[in-house]
Amino acid sequence: MNEKVATGARNVAIVGPYCSGKTTLMESLLSVTGAISRKGSIKEGNTVGDSSPEARDRQMSVEISVGSTTYEDINLTLLDCPGSVEFIQETYNALIGVGAAVVVCEADPDRILTLAPLFKFLDDWEIPHLVFINKMDRVCTDETRCATNFNAVLSALQKVSTRPIIPHQYPIGKDNQIIGYIDLVSEQAYHYHPHAPADPVPLPEALKEQEKTARAQMLETLADFDDHLLEELLEEIDPPQEEILQDIKMDLGADLIVPVFLGVAEQDYGVRPLLEALLREAPDPSETSERRGIQQDNEVPIAQVLKTYYTPQGGKLSLVRVWRGELTDGITLNGVRTGGIYRLLGQQQQAVQVAKVGELVALARMEGIKTGDTLTSNGNTVKALPRAQELRPVYAMAIAPEKRNDEVKLTTALAKLLDEDPSLYWEQHGDTHEVILWGQGEIHLKVSLDRLRRKYNLPMVTHLPRIAYKETIRKPTASIHGRYKHQSGGHGQFGDVYLDIRPLSRGEGFNFTETIVGGVVPKQYIPGVEMGVREFLQQGPLGFPVVDVAVTLTNGSYHSVDSSEQAFKQAARLAMQEGMAKCQPTLLEPIAAIEVIAPNEFTSKVLQLVTGRRGQILGYEPVADWQGWDKLSAYLPQAEMQDLIVELRSLTLGVGFFNWQYDHLQEVPDKLAEKVLATNS
Repeated sequence: MNEKVATGARNVAIVGPYCSGKTTLMESLLSVTGAISRKGSIKEGNTVGDSSPEARDRQMSVEISVGSTTYEDINLTLLDCPGSVEFIQETYNALIGVGAAVVVCEADPDRILTLAPLFKFLDDWEIPHLVFINKMDRVCTDETRCATNFNAVLSALQKVSTRPIIPHQYPIGKDNQIIGYIDLVSEQAYHYHPHAPADPVPLPEALKEQEKTARAQMLETLADFDDHLLEELLEEIDPPQEEILQDIKMDLGADLIVPVFLGVAEQDYGVRPLLEALLREAPDPSETSERRGIQQDNEVPIAQVLKTYYTPQGGKLSLVRVWRGELTDGITLNGVRTGGIYRLLGQQQQAVQVAKVGELVALARMEGIKTGDTLTSNGNTVKALPRAQELRPVYAMAIAPEKRNDEVKLTTALAKLLDEDPSLYWEQHGDTHEVILWGQGEIHLKVSLDRLRRKYNLPMVTHLPRIAYKETIRKPTASIHGRYKHQSGGHGQFGDVYLDIRPLSRGEGFNFTETIVGGVVPKQYIPGVEMGVREFLQQGPLGFPVVDVAVTLTNGSYHSVDSSEQAFKQAARLAMQEGMAKCQPTLLEPIAAIEVIAPNEFTSKVLQLVTGRRGQILGYEPVADWQGWDKLSAYLPQAEMQDLIVELRSLTLGVGFFNWQYDHLQEVPDKLAEKVLATNS
């Protein structure tokens, strides 16, 4: 890693859809800045990003990868963020701590919609961001198509952004390939060279008109935020480059515009101008702190945890953003003494003595500190900084250790797993007694299970979680007799009861009463009757817990010597066994209230998806703060929810999602109930 002394800091998140080239772009940036001497590749599995075994097995990012470098006296920290929607929580957690984001996308206007949730998050949090259109070599088969496709991508980007999209560059295509770009600020054309700086060349005559049009659009957008520039344009004065660059810097720092760059990261095309823009135009740390309401009026340090790692060698590492003051080696934060401060380059760690404002560093052995926590030095209190909203899990697996002896280790390992990845959740289900691991999708959970196996030597067996069916009754029955009589020498056992059983309204649970007159069942034995009833209801005639039932003890008899609480408990169980079978027991299933959010062009497909899974549509409406998106509300059986997220994403280019919560129990249709009972018999 570079060891030059830096005088400033920049931190940038590299975000975008799966397979857009984010890891390759970070590799190029690290190579150009001298942090690495040789570029790695995804295929060879030797990149700085995606260095974990789980990422390399799948050739995709599954967690935040950090690349630190020093360039032009600036400590530059790059965060390569996962592109898969199943790991988007990682990306959101990282974004709240950076000064700017580079949104990487392919030059395919039909796939720009996949950026919509990401742009929504960036716009909501007012995080400055620019776009790098990658893999331009795949579309620039000729000059005309290169320009046409570029403009189509710009138009598609504008549809998913609430901020104006402005091109910073314009592509030059020739002989079925992209050969360079035009800088719209300086109006200088450049030709690319693989893994080398671009050369300035004369502006192509064939592109002068398109360049003028694109530049005029850029300046008109900037003039919306600068009255002086607007006056110059009205007076047909060509503004100086310094003024244009200053406007871009100010407007980008205020998250008013989204500049667009282009290139081919694999060949380093366009990487150097992007790097220069990040250093020149991205906001410095003080601006970012002010935007978050953190005043630099004193030296009390404030930091925030963006990511937690558990490494095989170094134990726990907390990746933090320093918002104010500085962190020194050995400092105590939130009552925990740091075990070291490190700059990260993939798996490499470089110890540093001090971390200053704006830097992203890893703190060692911060036990008890969680992702999202706000840190400050001992004796000081600060207001907790906002953290990214935790996504509700939408996909589940039941898990159990392959070796029963490993069950004692599972809880500790799961705690560490959730510490690294807050979008996971686990529970010991009270009805099915299964350990359920919840996450954002099938791949997400498989990665988590790989970590359990590799990091904690806990291989798991998995299956789909059982549905927590219940049962109830449809009709009442009265005076059900239960008698328990047992004689085995000495005192015998005798209990005799009469019970009335009736259904309750859905959600009322269980109710036990007694109407005993004349002491035919002594008061000390009545609790035994209730206990017997409750025990029976744990597994009714259909084999499931019974709910929404009322039982009344109406009559009975006892023996002065042989009766006992235990005998009356057994008598009650016998009465329930006979009576419940006469009450038309019926199967109940849990119903979730769900809200499905997707672009309105997919609303009809989403309606079909939900109704095709026995869903009851409650209505749909536009999302108030998200133009072009609808929210559909419905009731959906949990039995139909297991792979709902998989099909929903398939229908909506991966961008549709849903929130849910348990709502009520509902009778299972008779034909389906027969299948359930046959499966569970």
